[in-house]
Amino acid sequence: MEVKAVARYVRISPQKVRKMAGAIKGKPVEKALATIKFMPQKSAGIVEKILRSAIANADQIADLDIDDLIVGNVIVDNGPMFKRFRARARGRGTRILKRTSHVTVILTEATS
Repeated sequence: MEVKAVARYVRISPQKVRKMAGAIKGKPVEKALATIKFMPQKSAGIVEKILRSAIANADQIADLDIDDLIVGNVIVDNGPMFKRFRARARGRGTRILKRTSHVTVILTEATS
C-alpha cells in the first residue's frame, strides 16, 4: 500500500530540493527523519514537514504499521515561476526567475 503527501507552490528551487530527495529515498521512515533533522539546508525542513505529513496520513489507515514504512519515492516538479526584473548597466534590465516546487513524498510498505 502506498501513502503520499503533497506540498505545492513551495518557494524554493526544485534543484535544491532534489538534492535532499536523493538523500532519503529508499530509507526507512525513522532513519530518513533522523538523516534530515541534522541537515542545515532550507529544503531539509521542507521535506521533513512533508514526510511527517505522509506519516500522519499513514497513521489514519488502520491496518498499516508505521514502523514498516520506507520512503518509496520523492518527486520534485517545477511549479510556476515568479518573473522579476532587475536594473542593469546602460539602462537595461535582466529577468530574475524565482522558482517554485511541487514536492510529493510517497511511502510504501517494506517487503520482508
